Amino acid sequence: MLGYGITGRAVVAALVSRQMDVRLVDEHPTKESKKIAQESGAEIINVEAGVNWGEVLADCSQIVLSPGIRDSHPIFELAREDSVPILDEFDLASNWDARPCTAITGTNGKTTVVSLVVDMLNQSGIQAEAAGNTDVPLVEAINNLDTEHFVLESSSFRLAHSFNFSATRATWLNFAPDHLDIHKDLASYEQAKSKIWNGITESENAIANLSDSTVATYAPNGCTSFGTTSSTCRVQDTFLVFEGEKVISLEEMARTLPHDLENAQAAVATAIRSGANLNSCADVLSNFSGLPHRMELIGVAQGVQFINDSKATTPHATISSMRAASEITLIAGGKNKGLNLEDLGILKPNGVVAIGETAEHINEVFQSICEVRTAKSMRQAVEMSIAMTGTGGTVLLSPGCSSFDWYSSYTERGEDFRSLVEEHIRKEQDE
Repeated sequence: MLGYGITGRAVVAALVSRQMDVRLVDEHPTKESKKIAQESGAEIINVEAGVNWGEVLADCSQIVLSPGIRDSHPIFELAREDSVPILDEFDLASNWDARPCTAITGTNGKTTVVSLVVDMLNQSGIQAEAAGNTDVPLVEAINNLDTEHFVLESSSFRLAHSFNFSATRATWLNFAPDHLDIHKDLASYEQAKSKIWNGITESENAIANLSDSTVATYAPNGCTSFGTTSSTCRVQDTFLVFEGEKVISLEEMARTLPHDLENAQAAVATAIRSGANLNSCADVLSNFSGLPHRMELIGVAQGVQFINDSKATTPHATISSMRAASEITLIAGGKNKGLNLEDLGILKPNGVVAIGETAEHINEVFQSICEVRTAKSMRQAVEMSIAMTGTGGTVLLSPGCSSFDWYSSYTERGEDFRSLVEEHIRKEQDE
């Protein structure tokens, strides 16, 4: 087992519980992970003096990787030379459990669509649980014998490392450059995503966004589609429609921004192919107010609305989010993941506050488009954005970069932004 984060710990526990011999390598151990590893029952390889991968792989019958192992890691070449298969936790779980799984991948929107599909299935009387690229790896989720259907958030990291990925239904939401700090190149990232439909035996159980040219290229004939005016699931007049049947009026939906409608189409198509009914899908969409850190309206003060979109960690995500509001002061920047930030140059914000490691690059992108200021902290970024935004405008935190320069996660970044905005709103109300 290489890597000992959330997934690695669940995999080691699952293997040890099945009386398998496990050799564990964690190249970035913490004090806590060392302690947990010592109690795991696995053989621990000491990496402090370096790792001899030939010795590590000696007598190993298979390798399981945690998500996020870079494509250039030496373990891949050595595994090929020694003919040792590399597996993902999905491979292990599918060998141990035969319950149906619906897999969902995409550069943006995975977590939201997974959440919607789980709710739609549960509302339809099918006990469903989210697993995979979540707080609950699939090898752990299968321990719950009450679950009838698993909905897998399937990242490119997991798909790339899967030996024989197979889901009963699978959805590809969209494709844009991402994770080029991990994948060898854009083609490798694309190939990883395309594995989502490996193992699909009936074409209608492949759900595809045909408005995305990359997804459409891989979509099998006869797939269940969304995203276009002629798709299986589409927006028609003022309704969301599936196979000609009205699901819900757009007026009844809690969220109807462009990306919300695309996510809703994907969720309905996926949920119905997985066994949900139309009424349950409609009920969920009428009550779904969104997930934290994804175009989350925090509040309004002095006519300025504040939106937390910290989950936008790619230029593609930021570009999509900018379509949802007007008169925007954009807070952007962070740690780049090897992506082309020049793509942001198509945007026309009223102003930009640049943050994090990429602040200088963000400044270069926007300096000929609008006023740009550089902030040294999130507090300063909020203060600057308020000063730059006129009444009736929007302050949008949509960084287009990861958070790992200033924060440990996009969640921590979003929470900091929310806290500062709420502090500002309280002061305005007290005055």
